[in-house]
Amino acid sequence: MTGFASEYEAHCAAHGRPERIELLLCDINAVLRGKWLPGDQAKKLVNGGVRLPLSTYAPNILGAEVEETGLGIVAGDPDGQLVPVAGSLRPVPWAEGNIAQVQVEMLAPEGGISPLSGRELLARVLGRFAERGLRPVVATELEFYLLQPRPCAEAPPEPPALTPDTQNYDMEVLARTQPVMDDIVHAARAQGLPTDTLIAEYGPGQFEINFHHTDDALAAADTAVLFRRLVRAMAAAHGLEATFMAKPYAGQPGNGMHVHVSVLDERGENIFAAEEGLSQALGAAVAGVLSTMREMQAIFAPHLNSYRRFGPGSFAPSAPNWGVDNRGAAVRIPQASGPAARLEHRICGADTNPYLALAAILGGILHGLESRTPPPPPLEAAPSAPAHPLHHDWTAAVEEFAASPFAAEIFTEEFRRIYTAVKRDEIARISTLITPAEYKYYLSRL
Repeated sequence: MTGFASEYEAHCAAHGRPERIELLLCDINAVLRGKWLPGDQAKKLVNGGVRLPLSTYAPNILGAEVEETGLGIVAGDPDGQLVPVAGSLRPVPWAEGNIAQVQVEMLAPEGGISPLSGRELLARVLGRFAERGLRPVVATELEFYLLQPRPCAEAPPEPPALTPDTQNYDMEVLARTQPVMDDIVHAARAQGLPTDTLIAEYGPGQFEINFHHTDDALAAADTAVLFRRLVRAMAAAHGLEATFMAKPYAGQPGNGMHVHVSVLDERGENIFAAEEGLSQALGAAVAGVLSTMREMQAIFAPHLNSYRRFGPGSFAPSAPNWGVDNRGAAVRIPQASGPAARLEHRICGADTNPYLALAAILGGILHGLESRTPPPPPLEAAPSAPAHPLHHDWTAAVEEFAASPFAAEIFTEEFRRIYTAVKRDEIARISTLITPAEYKYYLSRL
């Protein structure tokens, strides 16, 4: 733990000793949970004196324990020791006072980081690349909506005042929202999050942020998780709400998390690059991602609302297909030659757990590279038989994940079991709720 002690002292030298340190643990749904630790008690974290129940990794989206996981009170709810993630200590510029944050994980009883950690599962996949002398390069894009503040949690969303119905790269929208956008970008820089371009997206109040590519996929996932927290906080500071919910408006585009991936060899050369056409490696990677996409859809689309993105006329792709510079495809090839040769995975909602999503995407790429199966014809080929559609139903996606050998290979059988138990519990709790539409159209007429 001496590494964190040195990191903390360097942080104090640069920013002053914080009043508190916010300890952030990412759960199975990418909800950040944890504790506030007084700044003068940082040694407790260094010495292993800060703990949380191991079940904190796997509550349902409501925050409740899921008995079927075997975690929580049914097992006595034992604690795990919190350990800081190296290099994750950052200031919290939107908080009042001098506040710091650090990402944490928990140690398993048998030693090592808990196998329930999404970050650790992604690290395992990256280890498999490293064994083959390969290193993925990753960049994510995140979409989100700004909303007027709502009077209660059940209220529907409304875009900010003066927002056009369709923004579509509208520069006046960016100018009108400059105060909040500037604060988002400045806070991201203060936290070391590598933001790139920012655009006004298609929907009313919708925006997209791009991040710089990196050969540290763990850092890319960290950035996506921390950026969502940052945006919600900065929006609140401006009297707004922000959401990364997959489909906040029925008649507008949903929020996605697009993922760009290339792969470097031991010499630092991009194995996807071709002088002409599609390289064998890139074709195999596309085939691997497509062949595992349905099995992984419960990761890419983890919630009931997620499946509204895949409806007819949606901007989100709804079948495992690919195309060259085709934004209607599930996998787009923006470039096939040179150092920027890569694939773009376009299925994930912005509501996904970035660690699990990257593990699933990279696992699919590795599966393709190992099997060397050629991809099906691209969308622009004529004729091209349509691919079997992705799931439009949450339950079906979860059950396919539950039976998937690939899911067990990437995430371990135990994690597959726990993830499935959590999702089945959420389905039971959420899908059985009677909606306002049912009351509106049925209650007084039937």
